[in-house]
Amino acid sequence: MSMYRGRRLRMTQALRQFARETEPLLREDLVMPYFVVDTEDATYAKAIPSMPGQYQYSLPKLLEAIAKAYDMGLQAVLLFGIPKAKDPMAQEAYAEDGIVQKAVSAIKQRFSDLLVITDVCLCEYMSHGHCGILDAQGSVVNDATLPLLAKTAVSHVQAGSDMVAPSDMMDGRVRAIRDALDRANYTDVPICSYAVKYASAYYGPFRDAAQSAPACGDRKAYQMDPANGREALREAMADIDEGADLLIVKPAGPYADVLARVRDAVTVPVVAYQVSGEYTMIRAAGLNGWIDEERVMMESLLGLKRAGADRLITYFTETVLAQGLVR
Repeated sequence: MSMYRGRRLRMTQALRQFARETEPLLREDLVMPYFVVDTEDATYAKAIPSMPGQYQYSLPKLLEAIAKAYDMGLQAVLLFGIPKAKDPMAQEAYAEDGIVQKAVSAIKQRFSDLLVITDVCLCEYMSHGHCGILDAQGSVVNDATLPLLAKTAVSHVQAGSDMVAPSDMMDGRVRAIRDALDRANYTDVPICSYAVKYASAYYGPFRDAAQSAPACGDRKAYQMDPANGREALREAMADIDEGADLLIVKPAGPYADVLARVRDAVTVPVVAYQVSGEYTMIRAAGLNGWIDEERVMMESLLGLKRAGADRLITYFTETVLAQGLVR
């Protein structure tokens, strides 16, 4: 009996491509997150120190950035808003003239075929930085928060959002948002739920970017324990039962095992969110010349596809498009 020789299918580029199991990245795989600031300074474009290459943008500058990426093949964006003012009820999150609402309207007017996804959470808008209303003891009150999340989601869709993505991890929020959208006659608008979101240290740079770090305590009471894998399936199934059309697993790379479990367990599309800390570690190492940044970037994204991701939210989207690394 002849010996197995795996090298036979690796000897040339043509053979490697012929035997490849996972499709290369496509433009439609990628979603670019953007941070838009409610400011009167139209020229505002502030670099985020902990996320080299990423910015907080005024609305005009955001449109400029999107236009450049759109010309390179950008197909989907995920918006995060930074308001002028914060308060204990996150009123700017669902204000008709809130920054995300204004940004969605402006983007859809200029790029009608661009898929606009809006993050639905309250932490950027709360004066205390948590994702829900706090009681007198400083604990997040789950059920009282749901109407505010639903109101925020409806306001985003009224402005033109194609899809809402609740990231707060309040129990029951998908059902509350689905019911509110249906009552407002937005039955065709999908919900892309952050169903599997861990209480992760990898979010650190994002909290600088979104100015959303909690002023007290942490989010471990409502985000998932990093030690748990089976719990991810309960969260995923609960959100599907409540009406989620797509699911997000976040972070991505350190939780590729969880991503694969979720992909095997559900039939809805699964999105991997390569979060700020994942991006920053690769980018910083690349800037220091410690790694081949382009190869590591692409390998990290391919690994997420191999684990089962149907789509990828990544801060590398603009870089991948600019370097022509997708079909």
